[in-house]
Amino acid sequence: MSNATVADFDQQIKRNALEARAAQGASALTEIGAGADVPIAIIMRNDLVQLEIMRAAAQAGTIIVAVNWHAAVEEVVAICDDSGAQFVIIHRDLVDALQFALGGRKVIAVTPGPKLCAAYRIKAEALNDDYIEWCDLVDAQGPLKNRELMRPLMRYTSGSTGAPKGVRRLGSGARKNFEDILRRVGEEMMFLKSNSRFFTAAPIYHSAPSTLLSAALVIEDVSIFVAPKFEPREFLATIEAQKITHIYLVPTMMSRMLKLPEDVKEHYDLSSVEYCVSTGSPWPHDLKVAMIDWWGPVFWESYGATEIGFMTMASSSDALAKPGTAGQMQMGCTVLILDEDGNKLPAGKVGEIHARMDAFGGFTYSNDPDSRQASEKHGHFSVGDLGWLDEDGYLFITDRKKDMIISGGANIFPAEIEAVLMRAPFVRDVAVFGAPDPEFGEQVVAAIEPNDGWTPDKAEVMDFLTQKLARFKHPRLIDFHVSLPREDSGKIFKPRLRAPYWENSGRKI
Repeated sequence: MSNATVADFDQQIKRNALEARAAQGASALTEIGAGADVPIAIIMRNDLVQLEIMRAAAQAGTIIVAVNWHAAVEEVVAICDDSGAQFVIIHRDLVDALQFALGGRKVIAVTPGPKLCAAYRIKAEALNDDYIEWCDLVDAQGPLKNRELMRPLMRYTSGSTGAPKGVRRLGSGARKNFEDILRRVGEEMMFLKSNSRFFTAAPIYHSAPSTLLSAALVIEDVSIFVAPKFEPREFLATIEAQKITHIYLVPTMMSRMLKLPEDVKEHYDLSSVEYCVSTGSPWPHDLKVAMIDWWGPVFWESYGATEIGFMTMASSSDALAKPGTAGQMQMGCTVLILDEDGNKLPAGKVGEIHARMDAFGGFTYSNDPDSRQASEKHGHFSVGDLGWLDEDGYLFITDRKKDMIISGGANIFPAEIEAVLMRAPFVRDVAVFGAPDPEFGEQVVAAIEPNDGWTPDKAEVMDFLTQKLARFKHPRLIDFHVSLPREDSGKIFKPRLRAPYWENSGRKI
């Protein structure tokens, strides 16, 4: 019998016990009408119960729609309506703030454990008790007799218009058992094997950590640990205590660990670590070198997109030999570098990156199929970035074509923020863009042209955004302008606004 376990900071169970609970959970989902091909929204922080729900959904063929628990009411409504999710599983402390979004839907609640509550300072009175508990539903069921094939997860990523777009898998990614694809990710890209021990503190609602966790969950004899949130010392202590071998981190987390005092960093035994992967946001070369010097050559970087999957991998030796590379293509991915007319460019020439990865299957946007077609050339999809390939087939990213901000690994789209701010009666015009941030990679800046008769007030701007946008999308810097610069076409000239912030940063993204 396997000794592999699954754990958060509140509880730990054996892998076979998790699968048994998941089989009951799959039966519960089917019983309430949330079975095969039915979307359910998950609004939860990291905990073991969420992993149980993920496995239950896999066995029932349910489609998980992961929702950022920071999301505002309007955002949750938009995602649930677009995906068709009439079932919502949510932590109890998040219920009250989202009551309007939950109206008319079948809600199942999960009580957060004591350590999760402590991590987020959740008080007992914040735990809404209006809805049935997930564990009570599970306890009342036997295991599902006729297991379904696992369906791909449905992820939301904003497009250039700023409206949320649901990525639905098509083709092989939808027809085949998605567990087979995840197994390939786990074995070929994560190098997971029997007795590996995977750990992350990254939020599971994000595409990359949820996919990597899902991959670890389909490989037998792999132990899995999730932290409720990232805290540098606690993270290092867990690596030592649990003898962690495989880790998912993002550059923001690495930066915070590197800032610890030297005696603290030297205190923990990290020799068990064999593999650590980062995705989602630019990883500065000096930060990468510092981590390799500290932990050794265990680091890998992956470049990908929610629509396509993990496209490249770069090892520690790749990073040192070819500074700035995002690595080579993986799992049959092909990349084309195209000019503005769609012509293929030779090695060394910068152009727009288009990629194709059949392993995950094709995709469409649930609410905007036309933009999916508009982004495709030569059978490859534009990921919105500019870059080049060297003679050895290594990819380098030089800039982003899409007007996107990546802060702490999260994609933030200025058009979405601008659309909300333009609803404010005191705003005549607005431009949102990213500025460099030493910890999060980028921070959100809002350049606002005030309406006549309004005395600019940053606090009033922030108050207006409350309940309309998740807090991580709120601008950290607000600048007021008499008038915003515009091109002849009428479009705001963002490069002119953006340039002063980046000119001394030594980078473009």
